[in-house]
Amino acid sequence: MDLSEIDRQWAMGILARAGTEQLVSAWDAWQPQPSFTWLRKPETGLVMVRGRMGGEGDAFNLGEMTVTRCAIVLDGGVVGHACTQGRSHRKAELAAVIDALHQQPETRQELRSKILAPLAERLEAERSKRSQASEPTKVQFFTRVRGED
Repeated sequence: MDLSEIDRQWAMGILARAGTEQLVSAWDAWQPQPSFTWLRKPETGLVMVRGRMGGEGDAFNLGEMTVTRCAIVLDGGVVGHACTQGRSHRKAELAAVIDALHQQPETRQELRSKILAPLAERLEAERSKRSQASEPTKVQFFTRVRGED
C-alpha cells in the first residue's frame, strides 16, 4: 500500500502540533530505534507568517515565527523531513525520523497505532478542552429586521 500525500500530510501535521515532551515520551516506547544519517542537521530560523482578512482578502504580513527544520535518511535510504514551530532540535529530529518510518509500509501501521493515533487523540482532547473553556465567552451577534417606516 502506497502512502498517499494526504496520509503523509496528516502524519506530519500531528508531528508538528505535538509538544516536544509528548513526542519524546511516545518515541521512547518505539523499538528498535532506527539509525540514520543527517542530510540537514536541525537549523533554527524565522519564517514570515502571512494572513488574509476573512480568508479571501489581500495577503498581509502577520509577523515572524521561529521554526526548526531538518532532514534525515534512514539506513534503508528513506528520507524524512521535518519543520516544526519553535527551537527544539530534538522535536525536529524525532519528527523527521518518524516521517521516514511512516513512509515504509512495514512500519507504517504499527507507527500509526503506537505513536500517531495516540498523539492525535491527545491533541484533539486538548483542542476540545480549550474550546469548552472558551465557549462561555462566545458572543452571538444578530440583527433585527426593521420594517419599512
